[in-house]
Amino acid sequence: MTQERQAMLFGLGAVALWSTVATAFKVALSYMSPLELMWIASLVSWALIGVLVARQGLLGEALGRGWRTAAWAGLMNPVAYYLVLFAAYDRLPGQEAMALNYTWALAMAFLAVPILGQRLTRIDVFAGLVAYSGVWVIATRGAVFDVAFADPLGVGLALASTLLWALYWLLNARDHRSPLVAQWQNFSVGVPVLTVLLLAGPGLQWHGWAGLGAGVYVGLFEMGIAFVLWQLAVHRVSRTARVANLIFLSPPVSLVLLFFIVGEPILPSTLVGLVLILGGLGLQQWQKSPAPAAQS
Repeated sequence: MTQERQAMLFGLGAVALWSTVATAFKVALSYMSPLELMWIASLVSWALIGVLVARQGLLGEALGRGWRTAAWAGLMNPVAYYLVLFAAYDRLPGQEAMALNYTWALAMAFLAVPILGQRLTRIDVFAGLVAYSGVWVIATRGAVFDVAFADPLGVGLALASTLLWALYWLLNARDHRSPLVAQWQNFSVGVPVLTVLLLAGPGLQWHGWAGLGAGVYVGLFEMGIAFVLWQLAVHRVSRTARVANLIFLSPPVSLVLLFFIVGEPILPSTLVGLVLILGGLGLQQWQKSPAPAAQS
């Protein structure tokens, strides 16, 4: 099998797993609070990536250097980003939170102007207008001339998660840590912080094996295995855009899973808004390869 074909298979594997996470989030959050889910998932992901770091002989590097960057990066991702994202999923239908979260690439393009000194092209601006018109359709649930959002806090949290994710990757543009080491160090910072927040807040309660299984699934696949598969794909493909375009397969699959497993009726406003968001992302990718990133 050629390296290019391996890259596409790894990319498809990552996208297949990311297609399940909206459903996994909603199922897990039906049992526990966002903070409890975050703690369980982070602990599982930390352990999994730690094993991979050790097996690849990177433990010395992981323990020795890079902690100054991890000190702030770990507070952004996983702590701040996933807590805000899970809070959005806790308030909104999964289809809406998932669709709004896909605007992170456009948020990155706009934030790159003040942070990296980059310039927006006309296509960037037009793509943003198209995609964020989709955000408006979803936020108003089709009542586009009504400024009263169905859940303004939920919409705000979903959009805030895209800003945190984009900001995290932009600030990490000069991060020289290897991806696995960086991920493990970030979780090594995040897990103790989440433990303190959990103990100082609601505490950890037993929600049954189904709740635990849902939390483990999120940590194992959304934060762990999918990330590894995506990194393998990006490092093997000759042109990043080929793998990045696979992301567009995820939303339709996510909607189908939410419908059949969670029982969410697919709102017409979600479909229209999602088409606009993906159209805006497509315009943006048409002009240039996207910045390297790994989300749901």
